Amino acid sequence: MTNKILIATHRPYTMPTAQIYLPVQVGAYSKKSLGYTRDDSGDNISSLNDRFCELTALYWAWKNTDYDSVGLVHYRRYFAGCEKFNVGGKNKKILSESELENLLERTDIILPQKRHYYIETLYSHYAHTTYPEPLDEAGRIIAEFYPEYSKEFEKLKSRRSAHIFNMFIMKRDLADRYCEWLFDILFKLEQRTDAAAYDKFHARYIGRIGELLLDVWINTNGLKYKEVKVTYTEQVNWIKKGARFLRAKFGNKKYDESSSDYKEIKG
Repeated sequence: MTNKILIATHRPYTMPTAQIYLPVQVGAYSKKSLGYTRDDSGDNISSLNDRFCELTALYWAWKNTDYDSVGLVHYRRYFAGCEKFNVGGKNKKILSESELENLLERTDIILPQKRHYYIETLYSHYAHTTYPEPLDEAGRIIAEFYPEYSKEFEKLKSRRSAHIFNMFIMKRDLADRYCEWLFDILFKLEQRTDAAAYDKFHARYIGRIGELLLDVWINTNGLKYKEVKVTYTEQVNWIKKGARFLRAKFGNKKYDESSSDYKEIKG
């Protein structure tokens, strides 16, 4: 089997050398090459990266590769494993090829451990930190074209946990089914909304809504999966992150471009 985990990146970084990892330069359209696989070859949506975020790498893999399984991670976030790799100049334990093969013998889908929002629902968290109108429009699109998914979508207003980051690994048949469903909804959403109405940070709403739709698809189809911890290559500033969340919830202060969850950024 050919298993590939795409590493979405927009900057140079020390990448793991294991064969299963494929660094993909996202938003590569009209940009100087970083020396990685680019998301602007073949059938692609690279020019939409400012709205679709890391999902431009997923679209590229869906349309232009025949991997037996496909995954998506971020250059600073990986599935945890037992083997050490040099990532971002640090030795980090991330998923190895043998570990992935063992997991895929027992499950068809690998997801990050759920994040829990103890004092918010998924919908209220989204509405406090960004603008809810595009998410509401996604719900209307689902009701119109995929009504069997509406019940699970509405649960965003009561659920308090989710598999986030657009991180997953799936066997190819499921990945193809998911991409067909996901991108049909997101393209319709792009047509019905105006990203120009938002600043650069909030214009990324299509990628963020994609995060929330993953569980909608998985739960509606009753699919089984295995959760794996997420490991970060840089230290997360949890104090700043928590303060930012409280300002959004209680002070009506939306997240903005200057907000970073990381204490240090290393090239």
